[in-house]
Amino acid sequence: MKINKEIRRLSRAMLRASFTDGQLDPGRVASLAESLIARKPRNYIAVLKNYRRLLRLEVEKRRARVETASELDSEAGSKLVANLKKKYGNDLATEFIVNPQLLGGMRIQVGSDVWDGTVRGRLERLQQQL
Repeated sequence: MKINKEIRRLSRAMLRASFTDGQLDPGRVASLAESLIARKPRNYIAVLKNYRRLLRLEVEKRRARVETASELDSEAGSKLVANLKKKYGNDLATEFIVNPQLLGGMRIQVGSDVWDGTVRGRLERLQQQL
């Protein structure tokens, strides 16, 4: 089903109402969904689907995934986390993953933002240019 302006407007309003002190409040999310289901306005299922999509995107914005070819030392990891929290906020959850297939460097993903400084990524970009 295509999302029209009314569905988009209502789901965004629900997302704005889901925050308490700048944090997503699971209780408010549940109560908003329950009240929408109880009222059953037109296209309420499409509104709930779009609301769920917006919530998923909001949760992903607050999660950082850092992939490295080898284990980072604690000082470099803490500096990286501090810089990411400065840019994205203090409620950022960070996950460190060692991926030997990267050959070297680091890949950071926060929501839809991706920084690829890996050797593998550079080789792939070079291959596409040739």
